[in-house]
Amino acid sequence: MPQFSSQGIAISYDVYGDGAPILLIHGFGSSGKVNWLDTGWVETLAGAGRQVITIDNRGHGLSRKLYDAQLYFAHEMAEDARRLLDHLGIDGCPVMGYSMGARITAFLALNHPQRVGCAILGGMGENIVTGLEDSEEIITALLAESLEQITGRTGRMFRIFADHNGADRAALAACMVNSREPMGAADVARITVPVLVAVGEADEMAGTAEGLARMLPNAQAFTIPRRDHMRATGDKEYKRAVLDFLARQHR
Repeated sequence: MPQFSSQGIAISYDVYGDGAPILLIHGFGSSGKVNWLDTGWVETLAGAGRQVITIDNRGHGLSRKLYDAQLYFAHEMAEDARRLLDHLGIDGCPVMGYSMGARITAFLALNHPQRVGCAILGGMGENIVTGLEDSEEIITALLAESLEQITGRTGRMFRIFADHNGADRAALAACMVNSREPMGAADVARITVPVLVAVGEADEMAGTAEGLARMLPNAQAFTIPRRDHMRATGDKEYKRAVLDFLARQHR
């Protein structure tokens, strides 16, 4: 994968296909490959005539691993995404994020609205205004010596996911401290770009899509049928909703 320097931090990315660009920002513990390539998103969007750009967030995938929690605020990871657009010479494009990636996308749209033609916030509903309460459980699970030591359901889920992806668990534990940086409701209301909010029907982590869409001035909600937080990522109904949304934006 190619890399660029985001204020001295090596960030990996990839570019697939030709056409109008779209930037995809993955979730916590994942990577561009796991979140977007392995789930068929790159194929789907490239097949719709898009140039698909994926980024490995700092601490993830092939990007540089950092162990200082102060380097993982979501608003700063949004600057990595903005600098990638600068690096590629892209003035603005649609941006889609999932879970942590949706939080990053929201900060990008808030702080640099001219760079975000429209936004898709997947796996992130009204709980964007909270830091969420299970961060300590996840951090403890990531740092545990073995899976057998972990009893909490959420902690086990994230530990299994991290181990499956071969992730650097110490870097992820540092990331978890501040990557769930809350966005105030007043700031959410300042995001004026068109937004699609997509959350699984059985997602217990994100909050409802409708709840977040009501906070945004130009948003619509889509509930992904029968899917929880982990299983919604590559869902075909989710993909169809995103393609329909993008087609309506003419961007």
